[in-house]
Amino acid sequence: MHGIVKRFPGVIANAGVDFDLLPGEVHALLGENGAGKTTLMNVLYGLYRPDAGEIWLRGRRVAFSSPREAIGQGLGMVHQHFMLVKPFTVAENIVLGQRSPREPLAHDMRQTHRYLRSLSGQYGLAIDPAAPVWTLSVGEQQRVEILKALYRGAEVLILDEPTAVLTPQEVDDLLAILRRLAGEGKAIVFISHKLGEVLGVSDRITVLRDGKVVETLPAQAADEHGLARRMVGREVLLRVSKGPAQPGEVRLAVQNLSAVNDRGLPALRGVSLEVRTGEILGIAGVAGNGQTELEEVITGLRRATSGTVTICGHTATNRSPTAIGALGLAHIPSDRYAMGMLRYFTIAENLVLQRVGQAPFTQRGWLRKDIIRQEAQRLTAAFDVRTPSVENPARTLSGGNAQKMILARELARQPKVLLAAQPTRGLDVSAIEYVHRTLIAQRDSGVAILLISTELDEILALSDRIAVMYEGQIVGVMDGPGADIHQIGLMMAGSKRSSL
Repeated sequence: MHGIVKRFPGVIANAGVDFDLLPGEVHALLGENGAGKTTLMNVLYGLYRPDAGEIWLRGRRVAFSSPREAIGQGLGMVHQHFMLVKPFTVAENIVLGQRSPREPLAHDMRQTHRYLRSLSGQYGLAIDPAAPVWTLSVGEQQRVEILKALYRGAEVLILDEPTAVLTPQEVDDLLAILRRLAGEGKAIVFISHKLGEVLGVSDRITVLRDGKVVETLPAQAADEHGLARRMVGREVLLRVSKGPAQPGEVRLAVQNLSAVNDRGLPALRGVSLEVRTGEILGIAGVAGNGQTELEEVITGLRRATSGTVTICGHTATNRSPTAIGALGLAHIPSDRYAMGMLRYFTIAENLVLQRVGQAPFTQRGWLRKDIIRQEAQRLTAAFDVRTPSVENPARTLSGGNAQKMILARELARQPKVLLAAQPTRGLDVSAIEYVHRTLIAQRDSGVAILLISTELDEILALSDRIAVMYEGQIVGVMDGPGADIHQIGLMMAGSKRSSL
């Protein structure tokens, strides 16, 4: 790709980008949210037409007007949000779009199954072609997307934030698959924010900042601090320093809490925990072990079948989210887009959602839009939410700025308890640093924080105490400072340990 330019209204996403990719290599594309990484790959894949520049494939100039044309030339892209039909089987998803509309989907499916099993075994993907997609884990669904690209003959494979929703074990499996694919001569673009993974799997690394290439360098010549500095343009603290906790009274207490999941199966099995003022209790565990249900029961989004939740001495069990918020709980949800914001409302409206019916934002039943705008401008400045206008829809914000907006809204309520679930999922190093600093500052101001994260590094960096969940139970609690990562790993796999 030579001199690629892509403009959107008011934004130059790519400003003369050069990027090349060789057979048999993993080439990482790094940059902050909004640096232009995904846009560049969408241009390559035919989703966008470049405003300037050239694309050359195998020594021949090409111009793709659609992904179908790119696929026909051996390109495949695995998007951050999977594009699978959940009720269909793996094989049915893979052949979708490959057959004539008049051709029955079941035609020669046995042969398709045999070929997919062979392809899956060749690259270590370990997927059953007959399995319905809805029964698969997130990591397995990602393998289906990769298998779909390989089935279509992809020689160039683009993976956009492929590890953002994976467990540590699934990440290790994926990186091994990528190395195997590269060893077979495939050319792979790996878009990620996670510097350790980039260094572990890549041959070369290109860093983008503000739509321009900062540098392309061999992975062997790079380190995490240097990459972070190139991405952000300044020194970044990859692990924010914090002093010892000064815990006080119990603000959040959960006793013998049980609940079922969306399928009616037990998800929480007698969970008990306490969080005190001035401390961060981190919940570690592989995704799917009850963390989401715990988050939802505490915040009033799911009913408990037994047990109690107490916030600041008041019973909160099975009360509404509004009533629980009034007790002093603020919530940074695990899915910022589905649960944390109204995407088509303005940024200003999102920033006062819980307070919009209160003075001074409402007077005699009328919204005071000037006051709401002033408060939104104050909060965006205080929390460094970068937007041309607070009147823009919230959906226009990057992931990092959307998370800052949610932080601003929740902390503006001056909570006594903060539940932060996956607070840095999908964020770049600069936004992660900001969120971590903010959480530590809240702890030091006396807020009781329950941190739920599948990022073990995040749990170790922030937690004063660590509780590990496995199959809906707390299997052990340990002090955060100096915690044994090996012991935590054993507990995440179900090995119990007595509380400290």
